[in-house]
Amino acid sequence: MKILLSLVAVLIFIRSCESVIQGEQPLSKIAIHKATFALAHSSSIRAHPPFLGLKGEDTQWVNVDLEHAEPSEDDWVGVFSPAKFNGSECYYENDPKEQSPYICSAPIKYTYANQSTSNYTKTGRASIKFQLINQRADFSFALFSGGLSNPKVVAVSDPIRFINPKAPVYPRLAQGKSWNEMTVTWTSGYNIDEAISFVEWGMRGQSRRRSPAGTLTFTRNSLCGSPARTVGWRDPGFIHTSFLKDLWPNIMYTYRMGHMLSDGSYIWSKTYSFKSSPYPGQDSLQKIVIFGDMGKAERDGSNEYSNYQPGSLNTTDQLIKDLENIDIVFHIGDLSYANGYISQWDQFTSQVEPIASTVPYMVASGNHERDWPGSGSFYNTVDSGGECGVLAETMFYVPAENRAKFWYSTDYGMFHFCIADTEHDWREGSEQYLFIEKCLASVDRQKQPWLIFAAHRVLGYSSDKYYGLEGSFEEPMGRESLQRLWQKYKVDIAFYGHVHNYERTCPIYQNRCVNSEKSNYSGTMNGTIHVVAGGAGSHLSEFSEVQTSWSLYKDYDYGFVKLTAFNHSSLLFEYKKSSDGLVYDSFTISRDYKDVLACVHDSCEATTAAS
Repeated sequence: MKILLSLVAVLIFIRSCESVIQGEQPLSKIAIHKATFALAHSSSIRAHPPFLGLKGEDTQWVNVDLEHAEPSEDDWVGVFSPAKFNGSECYYENDPKEQSPYICSAPIKYTYANQSTSNYTKTGRASIKFQLINQRADFSFALFSGGLSNPKVVAVSDPIRFINPKAPVYPRLAQGKSWNEMTVTWTSGYNIDEAISFVEWGMRGQSRRRSPAGTLTFTRNSLCGSPARTVGWRDPGFIHTSFLKDLWPNIMYTYRMGHMLSDGSYIWSKTYSFKSSPYPGQDSLQKIVIFGDMGKAERDGSNEYSNYQPGSLNTTDQLIKDLENIDIVFHIGDLSYANGYISQWDQFTSQVEPIASTVPYMVASGNHERDWPGSGSFYNTVDSGGECGVLAETMFYVPAENRAKFWYSTDYGMFHFCIADTEHDWREGSEQYLFIEKCLASVDRQKQPWLIFAAHRVLGYSSDKYYGLEGSFEEPMGRESLQRLWQKYKVDIAFYGHVHNYERTCPIYQNRCVNSEKSNYSGTMNGTIHVVAGGAGSHLSEFSEVQTSWSLYKDYDYGFVKLTAFNHSSLLFEYKKSSDGLVYDSFTISRDYKDVLACVHDSCEATTAAS
């Protein structure tokens, strides 16, 4: 028994290490502390235009032209913001250096000089296009020789900047704590001593009102470790959240974020719109999208790592293309994969802005948001890069009682969602377990027949290669405490990320299929369908060679899931690939309220014959 337990422990450790290695931030490959200056008069780098956002844009393409007298295939260009990146004072964290570094912060993105100009090594000339977003500071470009491991600054450009670097940008909508409340969160460069922050909003075509916003930020000392506190640190600006209350159901609203400066002038964002939530239990067409582990990628081709660009950007673009047919999005953990490089959160919120500014973008906590040794996370890994939850908890609003404990419930029409936080203890007797049972028990299935459980790590079933090696096909201790709750309260579908592929099980309980149907379920379900939807963008995960009896469909590809409730009795499930947006797996559920009431194993209380 001791040998078996030791083997399991080793396998868990190997899988944790594999997670860290495969989830590596591309910026972490740069040995920025080793960078030296070797400026050459014969080399140059120029960026244009010098001023960005002249027409109010918060995203713009920039041309960078460079010349180098001694070109090499490992020359690269880094984009730095703020533009002045050579500093004499650097933050150290128990990490003695042989010399004081010349550069204290990683670039926000980089690419090799020959990426867009194939004959660079012969001519020493290249032209590169970068896409920049408004990030509250100016930018400069540096040409490096020596590769990523021994970088030497050969040339530095003049600074370029957005006209208003502090402008309000990248709104993120989220459901409030009640069905008729929408929250708007955004980022700006205005602190409370500089401006009053608010949202101006109203029904489309009607007069508008203003709702105040709260302002949050954090410092380097709020974070838990490196690189978040060292080379990955960048000033996050200020995060504002406003609560739009007493919304009428199913109504189109328009809104814009504003800042009133001390001189009485105003700074405005663009104007956006959203449709308010239906009344809980309302019988109407309702469309939900769910996925995990999307991450961010750069449209200019920079920072590419582990195939993120086709994965993450294809998923994003498919959702944007179908946005008129989406009511709410759930991104269940591993959001940006910033892994301690703070600048990447701006990049992520910019990437999802077309979605998150239009429909509620609900998030869950994953290992790459939360995990850090000694920080109170359930797992003792370094997957968050020292962020230990601070970035996700500040950048996104969720209707939790305590955002540091990232579990919450939310309603959307005929759906009731219970979102768990796998990076905190969920086992029986824990604080989160009590929440999960209360959340599941609180739903009125006559009004909200579709009960959904979601979490980042797989607390249910997965044929992942590493779960297979452990012999568990689940996160260790995953379903042992929760499967009786899923069964008792008749959860329809449980969703997970973390494993970067797609898989759907049969309706299952206690490791056994309890329904032989595969695509059209009617009447009493008898168990819960478990779905892994973690293939939204990050490197893909291999399946175990073991063929499990409960797995109905697997796909080693990028994709996401869509649920469509037509009414209280009919639900359509679809798995779509990110590459083409087409449906590759689907099933339907058809039933009446009496079918939800029916007793199945371990689901009904004891009865009495007493009169």
